[in-house]
Amino acid sequence: MSIVTELQKASLSPAAGQTSPEKHPMDDFLRMDRMPHIWCSTCGIGVSVNCFAKALEKLGTPLDDVVVVSGIGCTGRVAGYVKVDSFHTTHGRAIPFATGLKLANPKLKVVVFSGDGDIIAIGGNHFINAARRNIDITVICVNNFNYAMTGGQVAATTPEGSILSTSPFGNFEFPFNLPFLAESVGAVYVARWTSLHVYNQTNAMVEAMKKPGFSFVEIIAPCPTIFERQQKMGDGLDRLRWYCENSEIRTDPKTKDADIRLRDRMVVGKFVDIERPTYLDAMNKHYQERLGPKYKAYEG
Repeated sequence: MSIVTELQKASLSPAAGQTSPEKHPMDDFLRMDRMPHIWCSTCGIGVSVNCFAKALEKLGTPLDDVVVVSGIGCTGRVAGYVKVDSFHTTHGRAIPFATGLKLANPKLKVVVFSGDGDIIAIGGNHFINAARRNIDITVICVNNFNYAMTGGQVAATTPEGSILSTSPFGNFEFPFNLPFLAESVGAVYVARWTSLHVYNQTNAMVEAMKKPGFSFVEIIAPCPTIFERQQKMGDGLDRLRWYCENSEIRTDPKTKDADIRLRDRMVVGKFVDIERPTYLDAMNKHYQERLGPKYKAYEG
């Protein structure tokens, strides 16, 4: 057994003469034997994982019916910490794995939980077509504006002017507006919150998982070790204060107004909540109309 493993066990065990700590409220949803996690201090990913655990508790779906799929990157490690069946897939391929799971067993609640680089850049084509088809999955994207795990390279979401390892003189590329992208390709539910908005974030996850069809939740999260440090924005706590002062919550926000600029105010809230037949509903209806009673509806 490694020294690291021994230290981890010691940190989680009560000292001599002490009683075991009370059960943590999220023990049923997180793999506590794998704590402490790998994320940096004041990184926003851990907040989102806790919100997701709380969302599962509120949702009430049996955990045996929930599957989490993650790709590669800092957020990609989420799959290893949630106490449900999970897949840690190849880079950019979380959505195809999730699509296969959902089509093979439509009764499952399938959630893709990964980062902006994995879902939107490397896996962008899969994102577009899963939303277009209205595959019945939920995609939770933690957006920290860079490829953090590999050293802080410019990503498809990096705001213009940002200093990173591949943009020492500032990023000149125009970034994706993720809520606008999701709506334009067919998502039926779209929301954006920050790591500060824990209750809103949790409620959005619950709503997204309840929604039939392709639902998308973007979480704007600090990356204090790389992104915030390179922009001289302080640590994660400083960034949370910035979110508090510069997040504009609107009751009926428009995705076209959701562009993110480096130091400007940003729009957060629920952008889209519409009804549209899911992929399987549309397929079954189509073939029943064409083939009549000869066609038996696909249920997995």
